[in-house]
Amino acid sequence: MYEIKSTKQLRQLMKDYFVNLENAGKIAWCTSVGPAELLRSFGFEVYFPENHGALMGTTRVAGDFIPATINLGYSGDICSYLTSDIGAYLNKKTPLQNHYGLKGIPKPDLIVYNTNQCREVQDWFTFFAKEFNCPAIGIFPPRHIDEITETEIADVSNQFKAMIPICEKASGQSFDIDRFRETLRLSREATDLWKGVLATAKHSPAPLSFFDGTIHMGPIVVLRGTQIAKDYYQALLDELSGYVATNTGVVKNEQSRLYWDGMPIWGKLRTLSDLFIQNNSVVVASTYCNSWVFDAFDEKNPFESSAKAYTEIFINRSENAKMKMLKQMADDFRVDGIIFHDAKTCFNNSNARFGMPLRFYKEYGIPVLVIEGDLCDLRFYSEGQTTTKIETFIEQLVSQKSIHT
Repeated sequence: MYEIKSTKQLRQLMKDYFVNLENAGKIAWCTSVGPAELLRSFGFEVYFPENHGALMGTTRVAGDFIPATINLGYSGDICSYLTSDIGAYLNKKTPLQNHYGLKGIPKPDLIVYNTNQCREVQDWFTFFAKEFNCPAIGIFPPRHIDEITETEIADVSNQFKAMIPICEKASGQSFDIDRFRETLRLSREATDLWKGVLATAKHSPAPLSFFDGTIHMGPIVVLRGTQIAKDYYQALLDELSGYVATNTGVVKNEQSRLYWDGMPIWGKLRTLSDLFIQNNSVVVASTYCNSWVFDAFDEKNPFESSAKAYTEIFINRSENAKMKMLKQMADDFRVDGIIFHDAKTCFNNSNARFGMPLRFYKEYGIPVLVIEGDLCDLRFYSEGQTTTKIETFIEQLVSQKSIHT
């Protein structure tokens, strides 16, 4: 049975992260693709509610909490991270209690969100700002852009700089440009290593699947800007590079290589991973895992490079830019087909609703499949239907490859 040995180290690392939150001095909440480096430079320990949402999805408890948020007047069709997270708070429960022995989610001294992903984070985070009576700062970059201009970078950079007085007041520390440069340097080095980790799946057989990536991406989300994250990804890359050298992979006989666009279906990671393995197929790359690769980070220009990095992410781009990025990834990882996950409560990270899959197929000739589901709310997911669609898609891909070989 193929196993990534670094997973044991990852479990301890993530446990330590959460336990440290309970003993931290000052805590800032931040969106997952938000200015964590700037917050860390003020000495904040940083907590990411989206990570909490993913944990509730993975442990399949989200459905227990969503109704409480709906009863509060929220729609059941909006982000299930939001509805499960607020619902857990209303129920005074969290999987952090059972998994890590925490009393509950950490109380914030400051809340920061970036709408580069969606507007829902603004509604979500301002709810908690009111509950905890703490300041909230919003970063509002231009949305759905094709190419990022200097004017747009300057706009977002100025928004980052406007955070400084509020961070100083909440943290009790003065801004130190050298500390900011240092956290950004560590983030860049960690994200380069994470990019290297993902790139090992260009090899066949791939030593890393999308489903493995969703687990091992934890540190690049919650510990960006720390030596801990950098050290972890160096160890993981060393391990996976060893597997590449020995031709050891998730599946020995790769009959098809696939790309996953959209959110993970957190409550079905193991089931879906096993399904692809049983069909001698590997999901070798994804939009989601690559969302934490920030090539633009540059400690010499910390504000401008942070603004660029957090504005040029895939989810914040035009459909024209997304099509080009998908094609590049498909070529780099030599995929036979692309799976588009239409997550019913994640409109912004679902690219199947306005005809993109069919346009992509017509333009580039790469087969596509659309599956329906959700990140946390499993009421929107049909296991039987999804299994049939995926297995049929793989059979078609394998059949087409055999015809052309």
